[in-house]
Amino acid sequence: MLRRLHHDQPDSFAFTPANQAWAEAQITKYPEGRQASAIIPLLWRAQEQEGWLTRPAIEHVADMLGMAYIRALEVATFYFMFQLQPVGSVAHVQICGTTSCLICGAEDLIGVCREKIADKPHALSADGKFSWEEVECLGACANAPMAQIGKDYYENLTAARLGEILDELAAGRVPVPGPQNGRYASEPLSGLTSLKEFDSGRTKYNASAQLATDIGDTVKRIDGTEVPLLTPWLGAGAKKASAKKTAPKKAPARAEAPAEAAGAEPSLLAAPRAGGADDLKQLKGVGPKLEQTLNELGVYHFDQIAAWTEAEIAWVDDRLKFRGRIQRDGWVEQAKTLAAGGTTEFADKVKKGDVY
Repeated sequence: MLRRLHHDQPDSFAFTPANQAWAEAQITKYPEGRQASAIIPLLWRAQEQEGWLTRPAIEHVADMLGMAYIRALEVATFYFMFQLQPVGSVAHVQICGTTSCLICGAEDLIGVCREKIADKPHALSADGKFSWEEVECLGACANAPMAQIGKDYYENLTAARLGEILDELAAGRVPVPGPQNGRYASEPLSGLTSLKEFDSGRTKYNASAQLATDIGDTVKRIDGTEVPLLTPWLGAGAKKASAKKTAPKKAPARAEAPAEAAGAEPSLLAAPRAGGADDLKQLKGVGPKLEQTLNELGVYHFDQIAAWTEAEIAWVDDRLKFRGRIQRDGWVEQAKTLAAGGTTEFADKVKKGDVY
């Protein structure tokens, strides 16, 4: 299935202070040079904040992680968990359409969505409150048919009950999630046939449904204020991460090398030559953030990169904090071609605007 960014995009994106603190904390989970590993949780947090994943949000996350925009876009378009178009302001309804649910009435549930929300999936309802889609197996086969609405599962559904749930949500009420036919969890409808000793003392609803009813919400999106933000992976003495939004750090124009840094300093410039700097984003693997960092180091032109030795690559690697990227993406080879007046397939895409 072809997935593209929505045609109507907001002008900008910024995390809320709480979500910014959360995102910065997640990045610290990964070793130096591997910050891009945080791409999925940060994109997910952006989607939770906005409801869907916008282009400015994707680019904002890419900048935080020092990634080329196209790399972040590849992740966003690959995983169907990311919604690339606006969703309902109240809820996005996901109907499981895989085997167990299908033979138990999922098509009837889809019919309700077509009638009460919109005729086509991913379209907003007339009041903008709801959207829907059919998804692959959500793992609640014993309780088919089912739907995920917000964070929770609504199971053992009938078309009539799904219609009632949508009406309740539209009216601002929160229906109880979980089985909708009187079951506690996924035990036989007639009751437990074994482990009956565990039946006493249980909560009114099963664990996930109980939590949802305790907090009085199932469709509220994560906003960063649910629980104190902790970073236990930083050690026992780690303090709570601050929710205060911090400004991005700007590297000095000529960063001093750490004492243990390897390599030799390449030829650097205090400013671009007459005629202006080359578009270093034409190098595969260089996005706006990395281009800015290279400029701050004193690298403005393809011929500078084309002349790098292994020792000089090591020196630059230490300052980019993405060790191995230069050689992995072949910057020197690309730069030699571009410095000589040639072009590359990737550079042509950049010039045409086909690279985000």
